[in-house]
Amino acid sequence: MNQKRVDEEKLYEAIGKNVKYYRKLYNLNKGKLTQEMLAEAIGTSTALIGNLESDKITQGVSVYTLLKLSEALEVSIEDLLKK
Repeated sequence: MNQKRVDEEKLYEAIGKNVKYYRKLYNLNKGKLTQEMLAEAIGTSTALIGNLESDKITQGVSVYTLLKLSEALEVSIEDLLKK
């Protein structure tokens, strides 16, 4: 496997872990935010959010979706990209 592919998978994994972390943090601090609610808030499918948060599925996202996620979760895009 080439280095680029490995780095891409690590980036997607980090995004997914961060989405899950910040959604759970949102739940603790601001009120309930399910995968379904987050998907509806950003205009995407619940399956996409579930895939992002899954440890078993590598799911990429568009820059637009990343922006919408950061707005809905009230965090910076940089926070979602941290490895």
